[in-house]
Amino acid sequence: MEIQVNGSCLCGKVSSTVTGPFQRFYQCYCDRCQKKTGSAFASLIFTNPESIKWHTGKELTKRFDLPNAVRFSNCFCTECGSQVPYLSRDGAFLVIPAGYLDGNPQITPQANIFWDERPCWFDDGKKADTFSTYPE
Repeated sequence: MEIQVNGSCLCGKVSSTVTGPFQRFYQCYCDRCQKKTGSAFASLIFTNPESIKWHTGKELTKRFDLPNAVRFSNCFCTECGSQVPYLSRDGAFLVIPAGYLDGNPQITPQANIFWDERPCWFDDGKKADTFSTYPE
């Protein structure tokens, strides 16, 4: 079933529509994705390279390919720094940061990859108190 989901960066200057169904959804805990996101993992959805229609700001995107890596890349809005979709280095997939999407991609994470590289504080963080907004 075809699905279309709009997406945008934090400042809204980069926007697009991606078309599914989507093929894979991984949460990657590798140390590179931790650096890329500033968090415990990257949530990445994979689909066909032609499954994106850029609306605004494609020229505001910047790509970084880690020189000594076979697959690792990062693409972001040069205005706000938010991650945006990009083609895999081999051109086989469109990689969509899940947080870029404004709607439901109708796929859930299928695997937690590079689990052994998760940060030392991750498991304890899952036990911490939860709040709907900032704690008082």
